[in-house]
Amino acid sequence: MAQKYYAVRKGKKPGIYRTWPETQRQVSGFSGAQYKSFTTQAEAEAFMNGQSTTQRSKPARSVGATTTVTTATITVYTDGGSRNTGNVAGGHVKTGDKAAWAYRIELPDQVVTGSAGEFGASNNRMEIMAFRNALQRLVALEKTQESIQFILDSRYVLNAVTQGWLAGWKRRGWRRSAGPLANAELWQDVDRLLPQFSQLSYQWTKGHATNQGNVFVDHLLNQTMDQMTVDEPTGKSAAGRHQSPDQSVADIARSLQDLPLDDN
Repeated sequence: MAQKYYAVRKGKKPGIYRTWPETQRQVSGFSGAQYKSFTTQAEAEAFMNGQSTTQRSKPARSVGATTTVTTATITVYTDGGSRNTGNVAGGHVKTGDKAAWAYRIELPDQVVTGSAGEFGASNNRMEIMAFRNALQRLVALEKTQESIQFILDSRYVLNAVTQGWLAGWKRRGWRRSAGPLANAELWQDVDRLLPQFSQLSYQWTKGHATNQGNVFVDHLLNQTMDQMTVDEPTGKSAAGRHQSPDQSVADIARSLQDLPLDDN
């Protein structure tokens, strides 16, 4: 593996670092952090001094940026949803309400998708699970050193990862400043997974609109909810499984053929 030099121009402690976990500690939770990875120390030093460099494959990133990173080699779409029959003033998710998550990982040579359902889960829980499970699948595919862009419509998940919320919850023992943190076990999983990746970027997209990848995962999770049944003795969902990549793409591709491609 080629050597890397991580230059943190704006962060908790600006400098040049040799590992991503060390670098992440300097930029995580720091508003407007700027950092970039290089293969030589000279390029890293030039970046620190505000000079231009010859390396163009990895532009400087700002934590929390939501612009498209066209150099990413892998694009990931995640989404979660809940058919909340109690979603009225004063209402809550009911135990029989269907919920599901889905992801779509676009690799250079294939598309990998996954989806599963859960009864009585909130929309936020499903959004977190979609993101966490996509990270887990990327680790299993040994893609942690690739340039990866996540595109999602959940401001909650996006802000937690890019605006320092996750770091704040961790400092408080996985609690919010106002009290208990919902789905803390899922956020702990995310916190363990993120340091394994060297090049992650994020983009928000409007949900269920014209972004083809986002519409795809929305269709996939709704298909999962359509197929969910309750196992009477256990009360558990019978749809809690990953969809196979080929089946998922084949089932939904036809419904997306007429959608315009989104440049975002």
